[in-house]
Amino acid sequence: MMRIFCVAEHRFDQLNQISLEILNLANKIKGKGTSEAVVIGKKVDAFAKELANYSDVVWKIEDESLENYNPELYIDVLMQLLSKEKADLILIGNTAYGSEFAPYLAVKMGVPIVTDVVGVNVVDGLKVTRYIFQGKLMVDLAVKTPCILTVRQGVFKESVNLNGKIIDSKIKPSKAAVRKFRKFIEPEVGEVDISKADVIVAVGRGIEDGANVPLAEELAKLLGGVVAGSRPVIDSGWLPKDRQVGISGKIVKPKLYLALGISGAFQHVMGMKDSELIIAINKDKSAPIFGVAHYGAIADIFEIVPELIDKLKKIKKS
Repeated sequence: MMRIFCVAEHRFDQLNQISLEILNLANKIKGKGTSEAVVIGKKVDAFAKELANYSDVVWKIEDESLENYNPELYIDVLMQLLSKEKADLILIGNTAYGSEFAPYLAVKMGVPIVTDVVGVNVVDGLKVTRYIFQGKLMVDLAVKTPCILTVRQGVFKESVNLNGKIIDSKIKPSKAAVRKFRKFIEPEVGEVDISKADVIVAVGRGIEDGANVPLAEELAKLLGGVVAGSRPVIDSGWLPKDRQVGISGKIVKPKLYLALGISGAFQHVMGMKDSELIIAINKDKSAPIFGVAHYGAIADIFEIVPELIDKLKKIKKS
């Protein structure tokens, strides 16, 4: 039984999906304990109501000075809350925000921290799973509580519906922050977010050349999906970085993952293995991708894909 606090993240009136995913994890491991969200900002009523659908308790911390993210102020108000409400585990998204203030909070609290967590087991004490050596190895770590975990986005998507109560903490920052918010510079946005796609047509070295990517794009369009790629495809410049699937790219869980000419290196497989349906096409019968695929074809993608495109076109016309 654990009391788990989850620090929500939001920007420009939108709740980051990781806020719900860490609550999903909390609900999965809490046992007879509680999942408790903490939302910090200027006006957070709407966020609190949304979070209450996935948590037992939502703690509101509101103040004019909290309108924009500031690690000093976040730590200030979180320390005030956690000095009154004792947490066994604190979950924070492994985002740019979380990666900055989570270690800061761990030092202030004097507790251990594990970053970029992809798995948690509480059967025999708290054990967490993460990758090391640029994703080449997966390790399990035994951690004492209380502790802080930053959680990788896109891993814990299975949710349960709850009806948590919302509590106004009445907490205010105890001092002004040295750091001041000036403006937010929007990052360059890709055409699509593959982590949210229901259908992904992914290409690997077997696509042979960037000039052949439109073939996959045509198939993806007919399936109502998007095109993604393995690391070699991205490194070759055939697709932009935000289309990379894998440990060093994005974790995806689409309804359909169609792998074209992808060998299935460990780093790639760990980014897509939880897809609902995986279909692989590869000329190499010993390709590791067949080890995770639900269906596979040992064939040349340049023979199979045009046939698929023709069949889909005929179906759409009928």
